[in-house]
Amino acid sequence: MERKLPLKEIIALGFFMFALFLGAGNIIFPPLLGQQAGDSLLSAIIGFLVTGVGLPVLAVFTIARSGGNLDDLSNRVHPSFGKIFPVIIYLTIGPFFGIPRTGTVTYEIGVAPFLSNESTMGLFISTFVFFLITFWLALNPAKLVDRVGKVLTPLLLLLIVIISIRGFTSPIGSIGEAAGKYREGAFFGGFVEGYLTMDAIAALVFGIVVINRVHEMGIKKAADIRSYTIKAGIIAGLGLSFVYISLSYIGATSVEGVGMQDNGGAILSSVTSLLFGPFGSIILALVITGACLTTSVGLVAACGEYLSQRFTKLSYPVAVTILCLFSFTMGNLGLSQLISVSIPLLITIYPIAIVLVILALLHSYIPVTRAIYIGAIIGAGLVSIYDGLTTAGIEVAAISAGLAFIPLYSNGLGWLLPSIIGGLLGLFFQNAKIFNWVPSSK
Repeated sequence: MERKLPLKEIIALGFFMFALFLGAGNIIFPPLLGQQAGDSLLSAIIGFLVTGVGLPVLAVFTIARSGGNLDDLSNRVHPSFGKIFPVIIYLTIGPFFGIPRTGTVTYEIGVAPFLSNESTMGLFISTFVFFLITFWLALNPAKLVDRVGKVLTPLLLLLIVIISIRGFTSPIGSIGEAAGKYREGAFFGGFVEGYLTMDAIAALVFGIVVINRVHEMGIKKAADIRSYTIKAGIIAGLGLSFVYISLSYIGATSVEGVGMQDNGGAILSSVTSLLFGPFGSIILALVITGACLTTSVGLVAACGEYLSQRFTKLSYPVAVTILCLFSFTMGNLGLSQLISVSIPLLITIYPIAIVLVILALLHSYIPVTRAIYIGAIIGAGLVSIYDGLTTAGIEVAAISAGLAFIPLYSNGLGWLLPSIIGGLLGLFFQNAKIFNWVPSSK
């Protein structure tokens, strides 16, 4: 008889996935959006939720339907693409950017404010302890749901609820006026900000972690594993929506008390101090540390499981050890240089990942040929690769001027139309038998 998960286990699994997504960036983005959106907050937050929550949840659905295997998903484009693209995603969002950043952000927001003098030794000790805890939690992935989903996440969520309740019941000011891009296009402004969270990539990385945990709970049937993973994704999406709505409202009502700020961290720091006095800094430090720690554990576990499966001679404990040591080293020595390389890479691969997710989801209902995958990926990639180069400081004026005519290019969505055109061209060429040499996608 097939085992069924009780409701409390499903909720714990959902909390686990929620914690994986809830990094420091997810906490800092909404208050800034709230300040800038002002009285257009409702439209802005709806737009933000569409891409900041909708895209990651869609990615969870997609990766669940594919069995959690990003390699197989990427192989639908081309075998060579399937060998390269997943590795780039895991390394970029993992040890080359995401994991080291969790340690340094924990120090900058959760530790440094309580030190009389910031120093390299303070950073060293902080990141050492942080990655030691990350290593301990990630070393036994079978216990991740119990440790993160049942213990760390409820505590983290409780702190956020406390901040939210105080922010709603005792706002430090009234909602201000919309500023900048939110004055006339609030929905689209929020839409783009949610898109820039890049959580759809994280969903592709975290999918294998959640699916493996479901399997370890005794669920063997593929359909049930997909079902529970999707349910966990919905719970995580609801949790993220609560956080985004609450913190954006706090940001929207903060202008009178703290003035206009240029980053969400400064807004939260000032607001929590006003709402909770001397305890505000402690609460914020705990929230940021908890958010960074759960994300770090999730990324280390995801990358460790992927690398140990991809390279069979590399055991999971060894992979986790290497990841933590590398991330600890980079967090202390070379993070700024890595960020300068990783951000352009993220800008390049994110549109490609979104196109892959959308086509794979569509593939679940209607056949999508390999030619369509290739055409759509090439269309998105031509624009996103150039965007990545410009982010790295490499720009050709003539190309930039030409791309500026593409609809939505100035909003960071210039890849959308070329991707659609590329997919349609792929369909046309397939029907015209021009791509007979291209093997069919699975």
